[in-house]
Amino acid sequence: MQTNFTQARTRRTTIFLLPLIALLLGARTLAAQSIGHSTFTFTDAARNNRQIPTHIYYPASVAGDDTPIAQGSFPLIVFGHGFVMVWSAYENFWTDLVPEGYILVFPTTEGGFAPSHANFGQDMRFLLAEIQSKGAGMSVPVSSVGASAAIMGHSMGGGAAFLAAADNPSVATLVTFAAANTNPSAFAAAPQVTAPSLLFSGSNDCITPPATQQDMLYDFSGAAYKTQVYITGGGHCYFADNNFNCAFGEATCSPSPAITRAEQQAATSELLKLWLGFFLKTDCNKAAAFQDSLALSMRITTRQNQSVACVSGTDDAFSDERDFKVFPNPFSNTIQLETASGAVYCQLFDALGQLVWAGKNIQQQDFSALPCGFYYLRVEGQDRGFRLVKSMISGN
Repeated sequence: MQTNFTQARTRRTTIFLLPLIALLLGARTLAAQSIGHSTFTFTDAARNNRQIPTHIYYPASVAGDDTPIAQGSFPLIVFGHGFVMVWSAYENFWTDLVPEGYILVFPTTEGGFAPSHANFGQDMRFLLAEIQSKGAGMSVPVSSVGASAAIMGHSMGGGAAFLAAADNPSVATLVTFAAANTNPSAFAAAPQVTAPSLLFSGSNDCITPPATQQDMLYDFSGAAYKTQVYITGGGHCYFADNNFNCAFGEATCSPSPAITRAEQQAATSELLKLWLGFFLKTDCNKAAAFQDSLALSMRITTRQNQSVACVSGTDDAFSDERDFKVFPNPFSNTIQLETASGAVYCQLFDALGQLVWAGKNIQQQDFSALPCGFYYLRVEGQDRGFRLVKSMISGN
């Protein structure tokens, strides 16, 4: 998406694109970040005190179990495992993403041969809300948990991720790997998923063939931004590390993967990091690199309803973010604006760049009639130019 603003004045102008949820400071990424690990059992009082044992991996000062978390705040990722798979099969994800500055949590519930997909989706939804509001034990205090969060999942966990993300404004992005339909139906939940969604498929997946699984989820999804990536020759199990149950199932059907596990994971990792870097940390360079990779990579084929991009016409001369505060984000009814720049004039645009409201007293406006989606707030300060905020709202 490209949106251009005509500058009618000669004052210095700048446009910022901030995170979907976090408006000010994102997580700090350290070049050689150590990985900490902790276990914590959460209790969902609303479901008869349901116990949710969880493994947590986080940026740490020193690698190891229950070591202190690194300084900063880090976006949260809740990851759902596949059918009869264990959390440890996804080591490739936490070793890849934690050093980038993310907290990854893996619920271990519903790991048997008769899982409740509904409970698993609710577990993921509960963990996201609970950890963002209270943290995850002593190792991950709430002050270290960033305001932006993602739901991810593989196979059964991918379908359950759709259940968890449906009608959930706290989800900044949804990412799935060889997602499978669930009971209750992930297909039925998909129209209520509005978070930007990235669906990975393996073209040689014989367990959850894209044509009958991920293609349907993509088509039904209500997301304004959605991309499906087919890893050429990729299989079902190669999104994760080696796991006996998954490998056994894949060995009983065809076609088999035509590439190595390392090749499939490398192709996935490249795009995943770029996508998360944009939608969880709002790094505009990552958005451009993601689109370039879609176009140039020889290892994938793709489809996309619209490209991801920061708003054009930026001028980085003004980069002081302390003068503006916009909250809450996500918002449902009202938007509060605090600025040290004196009188301001605001314009609110929808995801297509169409003006939906303009005026000086945004705090007094009721936006409850707006539909769910992404909106851009353009703020003109008296002496400090412009600023642009990207938000997700819940609507009615």
